[in-house]
Amino acid sequence: MTQPSDFFTNEEKKTIKHAIETAELNTSGEIRLHVEKYCPEDVMDRAAYWFKELKMHQTEARNGVLFYISTQDHKFAIIGDIGINAKVDAHFWDSTRDLVLGFFKDGKYTDGLKVGIIQAGLQLQKYFPYQEDDVNELENEISFGK
Repeated sequence: MTQPSDFFTNEEKKTIKHAIETAELNTSGEIRLHVEKYCPEDVMDRAAYWFKELKMHQTEARNGVLFYISTQDHKFAIIGDIGINAKVDAHFWDSTRDLVLGFFKDGKYTDGLKVGIIQAGLQLQKYFPYQEDDVNELENEISFGK
C-alpha cells in the first residue's frame, strides 16, 4: 500500500460512508473516519490532533466522534467530543474500540468499522436524537492523511 487512501477498496469506502450516514440518520451527532499511514505520537494524542484539524469540535452540541486508524503501525482510537463524553458511560469508547479491534485482528477492517460506527450512532441517538431542523454539520467522507 502506497497511500492511506488505498487501504480500502472503493466498495469498502462506500460501505463505511453508508455506515456513517446510517448511524447519523437518527441523531444530531457527527461521525468521521480518518486514516493515515503512520501515527507519530501517542494514538489518542494523534486522534485529538485530527479531531481538531477536521473541525469536529465545532459542532453545535459538541457531539462529534472520530474513528482514527494508522495503517502501517496498526494503531486505532475512537475519540468523542466533550458533549458526548459527558453523557456516555466512562467505558463506552473502550468497549467499542475493543469490539472493533476484534474484527481488525481477523483482517476485517471494514466490518469492524461498520459495527463500531453503528454502535457510536446508537449512543449518539440516545443522548442526541435527530432534530427536525438538523443539518449535517460535517461531511461523511473518509479523510486521509499521508
